[in-house]
Parts: sequence; C-alpha cells; structure tokens
Amino acid sequence: MANAAQEQALLSKIPSGKLYIAGEWVDGEDGTIDVSDPATGEKIHEIANGSVADGKRALDAACAVQDEWARTSARERSDILRRAFDIITERKDEFALLMTMEMGKPLSEAYGEVKYGSEFLRWFSEEAVRVYGRYNDNPEGTGRMLVAHRPVGPCYLVTPWNFPLAMATRKIGPAIAAGCTMVVKPATLTPLSTLLFVQVLEEAGLPKGVVNVITTRSTGAVTDEIMSDDRLRKISFTGSTPVGISLMKKAADKVLRSSMELGGNAPFVVFEDADLDKAVDGAMAAKFRNIGEACTAGNRFIVHNSIADEFVQRVTERVKELKIGRGTEDGVTIGPLVEEKAVTNVKRLVDEAVSAGATLKHGGNRVEGPGSFFEPTVLDGVNDEMSISIEEIFGPVLAVQRFETEEEAVALANRTEYGLMSYVFTEDSQRQHRMVDLIDSGMMGINIGVLANAAAPFGGVKQSGIGTEGGAEGIHEYLSKKYSLIPNPHA
Repeated sequence: MANAAQEQALLSKIPSGKLYIAGEWVDGEDGTIDVSDPATGEKIHEIANGSVADGKRALDAACAVQDEWARTSARERSDILRRAFDIITERKDEFALLMTMEMGKPLSEAYGEVKYGSEFLRWFSEEAVRVYGRYNDNPEGTGRMLVAHRPVGPCYLVTPWNFPLAMATRKIGPAIAAGCTMVVKPATLTPLSTLLFVQVLEEAGLPKGVVNVITTRSTGAVTDEIMSDDRLRKISFTGSTPVGISLMKKAADKVLRSSMELGGNAPFVVFEDADLDKAVDGAMAAKFRNIGEACTAGNRFIVHNSIADEFVQRVTERVKELKIGRGTEDGVTIGPLVEEKAVTNVKRLVDEAVSAGATLKHGGNRVEGPGSFFEPTVLDGVNDEMSISIEEIFGPVLAVQRFETEEEAVALANRTEYGLMSYVFTEDSQRQHRMVDLIDSGMMGINIGVLANAAAPFGGVKQSGIGTEGGAEGIHEYLSKKYSLIPNPHA
C-alpha cells in the first residue's frame, strides 16, 4: 500500500498544466483542468485545457515529421517500442499506482493492466518488422505485380478513461510500428497515465513530434479542427457509440481511415450443462473486473432456468465477499466508479429494474461518504425490456434473466444493436461451435470470463464499431496498400 508521500512523489513527475507537443512540455491557451481521485473526490493534479489553436499546433508537429518518420527502418521503430516495453515493466509500480489514483480500480487490477497494456508495445515491436507485401507475375504474364504497405499518415487517437494505459498503448503502439505520427487526446478524467507514458517513449528514443498529447475540456471544438484538416489521414476512437457515430460522419467529409471501438452489451449465456464452478468464476471476472466499467463486461446474464436459482445463489455469495474501498488499500476488490454521474446512472438502472419486477438479491445502493462508490449488486428476474438489459451498465451490477431453449438463448443474446463481446458456458463441444456461428459478436469467451490479449484481434460488429486493434491485424489499420506493375523484363 502506497503512502501519501509516494503518491505525491509520483505525481510530481508529471508536468502540471502542460501539453506535450513536438517533444516539449508547453502551456495550453485555456488554463487548466483539475484531475480528481474518484475514491476521495479530492484534486490530485491539474492538466492543461488545450484550445483549438493548441490542437492545430499538435497536428502541425505531427505533420512536420511524418515523412521523416515514415522513412525510418522497421527495426528502428521496433527497437523503440521494445525499449518502451522494458521501461514500463521496470516502472510497473508507478503506472499501477497512478492508474488506481486517477481511475479508481483496485491496485491488483491496475498491475494487470500494466502487464496487458505493455504487451501491446512488445507485440507491435515484433509486428513492425513483419509487414509483408507481394511480388508475383500477373496472370497474363505481361508484368510483375508489387504490393507494398505504406504508413497511412498523421493520425488522431482518442482514448477512453476506463483503461488509461492499455487504450493508449493499443493505439500508439501500432501507429509507431507502422511509421505514423499522431495526436493523442486522452480522456480528461484519466489523462495522467498517458502523460507518464509519453515520457517513457521519449526515454526510449522516440523522435520529437511523432507523438503529441493534447488534453482539453473543449473536446468537440478541438476534434472538429483536427478532423477538418486535409493533412489528417486517420481517426481512431474508443468510446460510446453515439460519439463514434458522430465522428464517423465527420470522417466521411474527409474520407478518413477510421477505427471505432464502441459500446457493448455483452451476453453471458449459461446453459444447463455448464460447469457451474467455471460459470461463477467467469461471471465474477467478466462482470466485476474494472468495477464493471468495461465495454467487454458481462452485461446480460442469460441463464437456463433449471440452474438459475443455484447460479444466482452462488454469485450472490461471492459478491457479498467483495471488499469496497480505495484501490490502494489492502484487499480491496471494488473501487469507486469514475465519477458521481456514473453512480447516478447505475442507481437509475437498478431502481428502474426493481420497479419493473426484478428481484434485488444484494446491494443496489450508493455507498455513503466521500468518493463515488456503488455497492456490488445482484439482480434476478430481469427481462429484455428493462433499461438495464438495453443500456450498458458500466458498473458493478450482475443482472440475471432466464431462458428455456437454446433458440431462445441465442435470440436473447442477439437482441441488441451491439456486438462486441459474448460469453458462453457449456460443456457440449457441438453447442460451443454452434454458438460461435450463431451469436453476433466480434469476440467470444467459451467457458472463460476474460479473453483480451495483445496477440488477438479486438473489435466488434454491428454498432460496436469497425476495425480491429491488436493481433496481427492491428498494424494494418495504420497501413495502406500500394500496387505497382513492372513490365515483364523478358517480353
């Protein structure tokens, strides 16, 4: 457990009220923004409130070095990313503590994010040198076709607040590997991990201007300015579906390459033949990791009626054992939600479900006192017409609805405009394969509650987004193909 002196020493490493542009820490034009600890509500730091002009300045810096950076060797880019991975690994204590302070997740989970987030740097350091093209005769024999990959160009990367390090590394890593420069806009609620991360990139040898960071309260105006610039070639956004749709409309005006990782409403289906030990363990991981504040979180627990009573009883017993508190305290498993607005929204969803007939098994209330805490909660008897089944909960609430047939389970799972993550628990191997085919989601966990990995493609279908992050596919989001024809030298 860190003490106050250690926390202050860590915060002092992040320049107060500064933007990071062209490798320098500079003042913003519109003052500063306070960053608060959601466990206490107290200010812990301040960041720059960048203006529209600051956003343009950041893009200018990225564009100024794009051509030079694109010409660097793949090995040079790879080595920078590998050094950054090593540095973060060495400084894991700092990054874990900082994430807990600014976002609220338990320290044990913050360490997990440091490992997960840093793996994108190691993975893309390896992918940087494995971008393969094609060289072959055309079918007519009149020439030889050369297909090569080139960096897309300057990128605008917008990251969310719930995974402050991993969402930055998942976008910045492949952009660096591909030879793109960028402007990064972290969430104003949790910007500190990104600001510490760019110091690591600088230490690892990243040239000035390749990565630029702008923090701002005027997100819409700054984004409009950057996206309207003809020099920008790509937008990558992780966040809500409504904001993603708005950004896609703006991207269409300039025909920008777009990657959108948007909302989720993940079904967690437990069939009658499921191993309940696996299902309960999976439910706790899928629901309560990151305090439920994840687009991949289990949102709708669809459980076969024959085992639903036992499932609800067992998860309720486990939920009662969860410890609420500031994430730096020993044994804490449920930290605060990121802000008071989130508490109000979760409370609304729970109260509406209970009023509509759901049964409250445990929790259901805001925790009194400082900080934005909400009790880990279990609801039974939920149906698909309740708001809690339609909207992302983004909080520690496990809501159970029941089914009788496999067809009904699939219909319930797909009854959403989202399609990011799904979870299926069954011991029937044939049913497992049927669910892979029948449930609409970009990712599926079979008898497991956590499956994200830097080596795997991360992305959804329907209104959960377009494009892929991570995996062998991730670097190609930042590359364009170029085809050339060379006349047959023997003709």
